[in-house]
Amino acid sequence: MTASGPEQWVNPAVRALTAYHVADATGLVKLDAMENPYTWPAALTSTWLDRLRHAAINRYPDPEATRLKERVREFLGIPDDAPLLLGNGSDELLQMIAIALCGPGRTILAPEPTFAMYRIVAEVLNFRFAGVPLRGDDFGIDPATMVEAIARHRPAIVFLANPNNPTGNLFEPAAVEAVLAAAPGLVVVDEAYYPFAGKSWLPRIGAYPNLVVMQTLSKAGLAGLRVGMLAGSGRWLDEINKVRLPYNINVLSQLSAGFILEHADFLREQARQICLDRDRLAVELAAIEGVRVWPSHANFLLFRTPRDAGAVHGALRARGVLIKRLDGSHPLLAGCLRVTVGTAGDNGAFLDALRATLA
Repeated sequence: MTASGPEQWVNPAVRALTAYHVADATGLVKLDAMENPYTWPAALTSTWLDRLRHAAINRYPDPEATRLKERVREFLGIPDDAPLLLGNGSDELLQMIAIALCGPGRTILAPEPTFAMYRIVAEVLNFRFAGVPLRGDDFGIDPATMVEAIARHRPAIVFLANPNNPTGNLFEPAAVEAVLAAAPGLVVVDEAYYPFAGKSWLPRIGAYPNLVVMQTLSKAGLAGLRVGMLAGSGRWLDEINKVRLPYNINVLSQLSAGFILEHADFLREQARQICLDRDRLAVELAAIEGVRVWPSHANFLLFRTPRDAGAVHGALRARGVLIKRLDGSHPLLAGCLRVTVGTAGDNGAFLDALRATLA
């Protein structure tokens, strides 16, 4: 018998997708991926490397990442008795949540524009995806529209990125409360940019039985380690944990993340500096004629250009600066680009390149 190819066997939803694209930033000022631009001091790096010399890389890691969880609880102020799951970045946690709740005819709902992985995970796992448009002026949630969509679609999962990516805004607490009250299933508040927002729903997980809160260490400066966390009711987390792959947080990530969280003030100071740099960059960006900038509680800025966004994006790249093109990804993002807040030098290079492009 002749074996048939992937056209017959691969999930049609997967075949219809385009793989998540990460642009090559070699030789460019990299401001496209919301990374912390600052490295560690040499003395701290040396101490970290000493710690890694004791890593038992011939052994499987602690499957529960017990010591790292203790450090995460201290860093985020999570009570010892509050259930906590760790993932290989928050992306794995998104996937775990969706796998645990998937079933025939079920829906994932999210306001849009938002983080692209919500829709991608939904499509791969054969959920229906319901995108609810945000307000066009400030990208806020319209509670009446969201509640009506929830009543119509009865979603198994509602994802709320807060602050939202790619818009940078925090949703009004009353709007989130309306979603929690209306949702028949799980509500996931994704706080990937918490280090720059300073506001969290973690203290309220006990008040809402259908609320889980997700955060990550990536934006705080540990993107290369891929460590995310999920907190909420044990009734939900116990079920989600059943689909977690064994040993999902490797030995080096457990040791490294645990080490740097012993120096949490260092991370908080970097986040404070990024917020100051963000606010300066927003003022200078808004001063460029024809550019509109939206307020941000994250480590990036969404802005609209007075010229074709694709052409501006390409011209910036030609001048050595890589940012994110959003034009074409959603109607509300027409003409929009997103720039990550970098070092003072990075931000200056971006502004110079943009001014030259728009001159």
